[in-house]
Amino acid sequence: MCEDNHTEVTVFLLLGFQGLYKFKILFFTLFLLLYVVILNGNLLIIVLISIKEHLKIPMFFFLKHLAIADLLISTSVVPMMLDIILKDEGDVSLVGCIIQLYCFAISGSLQSFLIAVMSFDRYLAICNPLRYSSLMNPHVISQLIIGLWVLVIILLSSEVIELFQFKYCGPNSIDHFFCDFSPVVELSTSDTSLMLQDFFVSIVTIFLPFAFIIITYTCISVTILKISSTSGRRKAFSTCSSHLTVVCAYYGALIIVYVAPPDDSSINMNKYRSLLYMVVSPLKNPMIYSLRNHEIKRALQKMMATFKTFCT
Repeated sequence: MCEDNHTEVTVFLLLGFQGLYKFKILFFTLFLLLYVVILNGNLLIIVLISIKEHLKIPMFFFLKHLAIADLLISTSVVPMMLDIILKDEGDVSLVGCIIQLYCFAISGSLQSFLIAVMSFDRYLAICNPLRYSSLMNPHVISQLIIGLWVLVIILLSSEVIELFQFKYCGPNSIDHFFCDFSPVVELSTSDTSLMLQDFFVSIVTIFLPFAFIIITYTCISVTILKISSTSGRRKAFSTCSSHLTVVCAYYGALIIVYVAPPDDSSINMNKYRSLLYMVVSPLKNPMIYSLRNHEIKRALQKMMATFKTFCT
């Protein structure tokens, strides 16, 4: 219960993009189009990998779940953001706010683990190819994916449970377009100084996978440099170029949004940086893998040819 003269907050007010709403039709149209591209692009990857036999290999299986995580992270945020743009602001219940935060955190953490596992896949393929088939068989991969989903759900559940236990008796305005962790915690009137789960979860879901990726790519680089022929080195590097691009795009967005120091000239800068992670980042998988991967291109061409034949 809240103290005297204070009412318990049950609804949060999301302020969105204040000061830019004279361009709200332009913003709405732009983000709606981007969201449609995100949906179609990632759904196309999921469908292609699910129905095409030559794409049912470990790397593409992980890519399919990466696309699922991209769909989850964009769908948990963008529809509400579009509504806020049209209405100039929006409101969300405390429960709805924490659920949105939970979905966003699960998808982001899952992406981090999947990208790390994909780097291990490339490590085995290049550095230890003789054991690749035995270690990366369908049974192991299925158990690994299930384990990652269970792990992120358990890790993030502790934070969500504590957020529900906090008291919210003061202001209810969030200067953002979605319920991010820090703005929600700042509105709590409970003592949040001892909340160590966020630090622990960040270490496990972001920094440890990133360190693992650095180690695997260091080993991959050493192995590639030992290849005598230039064509052999080029071929080995090309097998992980798409994934390396995804790594740079994913962690580049995280650094810009959550690690880069705030811009003193604009207190809202982090809000606009978040668009990189929420809207631009989910575009990376269909664009990178469609443009750089021959197997995806070939599967897409076959699907389009089948569709044209069916229509005619």
